[in-house]
Amino acid sequence: MARSTLRPSRGAATELLLSLRPAQWTKNLILFGGLIFGGRLFDPVAVRASVLGFLVFCVLSGVVYLVNDVRDIEADRQHPTKSLRPIAAGVISPGTALTTAVVLAAAGIGTAWWLAPAFGVVATAYVALLTIYSAALKHVVILDVLAIAGGFVLRAVGGAVVIGVAISHWLLVITLLGALFLALGKRRGEIATLVDGGAGHRPILAHYSTDLLDQLITIVASSTLLAYVFYTISPDTVAKFGTDRLLFTLPFPLYGVFRYLYLIHKHDGGANPSETLLSDRPILLCVVLWAFAAAAVIYRPWR
Repeated sequence: MARSTLRPSRGAATELLLSLRPAQWTKNLILFGGLIFGGRLFDPVAVRASVLGFLVFCVLSGVVYLVNDVRDIEADRQHPTKSLRPIAAGVISPGTALTTAVVLAAAGIGTAWWLAPAFGVVATAYVALLTIYSAALKHVVILDVLAIAGGFVLRAVGGAVVIGVAISHWLLVITLLGALFLALGKRRGEIATLVDGGAGHRPILAHYSTDLLDQLITIVASSTLLAYVFYTISPDTVAKFGTDRLLFTLPFPLYGVFRYLYLIHKHDGGANPSETLLSDRPILLCVVLWAFAAAAVIYRPWR
C-alpha cells in the first residue's frame, strides 16, 4: 500500500487550506518592507493597503502551491513527507485543486488590480513567473533558484507599489541575494536529507552537489551582507532617514546568516526555510529584534 493512502482525511475545507500551505505564508511578510523602509509605518491608509497586499500574495502563493502539487503529484508520492500533502495523499483530487486555484487566482489578481494597477501588474507577474517555474524553470539548473529569488523580489516590489512608495535599488539587491541564499540552502538541505541525494524526487538535484552549493552559498551570503552594509551607509539612505545609525543593525543579519549556515552544515537544515524560520527560536528572535531595531533607527520614537 502506498504511503499516501495511510494518511487520514481532516475534511475537505481543512485539506484545501492545508494545500495552500499557510505555514509558507511567512515568505510574504517581505511585503511589509515597503511600509517600514518607505516611512509609512504609522500611516493607517498605508498599513491597510499593505495588509491587503499581504493577504493577496498569501492567496496567490497558495494558488501556485496548488498548481505545483498537481504537477508534482507522482514525485511527491515518493517523498517521505510530501507524500502526506493532501493532493499527493489522494484526499484532494487534482480537479478540485485546479478549480480552486482558478477561482482564487481570479479573486487575488482582481483584488490586486483594485488596490493599485501597478500592484496588479506585479501580482500578475508573480503568478506568471512561479507558474513558469513550476512548469519548466524548476528543471533548469541555476535558473531554478534564480526564479525562486525573483518571486521574492516581486513580493518586495509589490509591498512598495501597493502603498505608492519608491523602493531602494539596494533593498532589491539585498532581497535578491538573500532569497538566493535561502534557495541554495534549500537545495543543499534536500540533497543532504533525501535518499540518493534527492534526484529521484527532484531530478534537478542531480545537477547540483554539496561542494558546488557550498561555494555558491558562500558567495551569495558574503554578497548579501556586503550589500546590506552598503545600503545602510549609502548617501541616499542617510539622506532619506536623516541618520547613519542603520549600520548599527548589522549584527542581526550577521547572526542570522551565520546561524542559518550552522543549521545547514551541522543539523542538515535548510530544506524548508519557512519551517526553519518558525521553528528555530534563535533565528526567529533575531528577525524580530532586527525589525524592531531597524524601525527604531528609522522612526526614532525618542525624538
